[in-house]
Amino acid sequence: MPETKKDKKSLPIAGIFFLLIVIPLSLMAFLIANGMFKLGVTIKERAVNVLDVKAQEDIKARAVNTANQVASLLMESKKDLQIATIIPSTESVYKQFVSENKKPLWIKKDGKIQQTLAPLYKEIALIDKAGNEKIKVVDGQAWPSGKLVNVSNPANTTYKAEDYFAKTKNLNKGEIYVSPVTGWYVNKAAFDKGERFSGVVRLATPIFNQEGFAGIIVLSVDYRHLAQYTDQLVPTQAERILETDAATGNYAYMVDYRGFVISHPADFHIVGLNADGATVPTLTAQNAKELAQKGAEALNMFQLSFLDPNIFKITKEASQGKMGVLMYKFGGKTKFVAYAPIKFYASNLPEPTGFGWIGLGLEVEKYNEAALKVSQNIEKESKAWTATVILVLIVAMVILFFIMLLLVRGISRSLQSEVPEGSEGDLSDLNDDDDDDK
Repeated sequence: MPETKKDKKSLPIAGIFFLLIVIPLSLMAFLIANGMFKLGVTIKERAVNVLDVKAQEDIKARAVNTANQVASLLMESKKDLQIATIIPSTESVYKQFVSENKKPLWIKKDGKIQQTLAPLYKEIALIDKAGNEKIKVVDGQAWPSGKLVNVSNPANTTYKAEDYFAKTKNLNKGEIYVSPVTGWYVNKAAFDKGERFSGVVRLATPIFNQEGFAGIIVLSVDYRHLAQYTDQLVPTQAERILETDAATGNYAYMVDYRGFVISHPADFHIVGLNADGATVPTLTAQNAKELAQKGAEALNMFQLSFLDPNIFKITKEASQGKMGVLMYKFGGKTKFVAYAPIKFYASNLPEPTGFGWIGLGLEVEKYNEAALKVSQNIEKESKAWTATVILVLIVAMVILFFIMLLLVRGISRSLQSEVPEGSEGDLSDLNDDDDDDK
């Protein structure tokens, strides 16, 4: 059957009808889908940002709190040192003094983790003006006179190179000298076998009699009491553990006023002494490969700018008494660190640097893990809703197409019923007749 003019006219009408419905519908669907996608991205970004800001503030607050705890411990030791200058100078009194000054300490004994009260001071010593030890109590036991030495010669000291006598004898009454953390170095091989860094922080002050300078008193803080503030702290959880794991990237550490790391879950990063009393070499750009091969990577934070300039920046700002948060690269991983100064000062630890600073760090990837999971779920939901909108649009267009076909057929039949049969031909003859009548 040949196509009629009415059929040809109905097709453009159907097309216009189809476009008038489909175009607005498509535009509306596009706007909805695009809006949902942008909303998903915005919510995703905000979720990550909100979690980041909250975590940063929490970790920064913990860094400040930990630094204050360390400062409080050292202040308490300073007061004890002042008390030690006025108590009777006898072995029995010194032993009692040490035994009465105890602090809780978590230890591992017989394979079990337990808390015990341990003496805060590993040693107390009375030294005369010439540097001779007169009374010395070590681990609660008084040393016999045959073991007492002259500490004015650093080679005679416990760690072969200590100069606390020379640093203290010229101080004024009431002033104190605070030594760096002092102990034998523990390399990676020894650490992996279970050995841990052990040492002391010595606080010393001069004593006087009617003739003037009479000698010095030395209190030696057991390093374990100092280190536990960072060794047992996981920045992202409230509970403390016996020993954090550096491999998790989620741990705390302590740095002294010189930039030396003095507490770290990987003890081979702690700066210690060789057998001759010399400070071990610290990691630099020049010796990094050599020390890594030896498993002797002691760290001075001032020397690590070759790894990332922000490490030096953090160390410099902390040494200026500032606190904050920064990121840096270490061991090929991005570290987020909150840092706070330890506000304890002495004759050799002036403001603003003081004793040193605390760093609480974690790997950025793990730090953002929770936020990434949330954002990934949001992204999945957004994509799912977008796909649903597109599917609804396709189904709607198919339905509209069939509705359009039905309408076109209806319009065509209606036109056919209104126009008489045979009138589809040329109407020019009819027009010519009209012209003749005129």
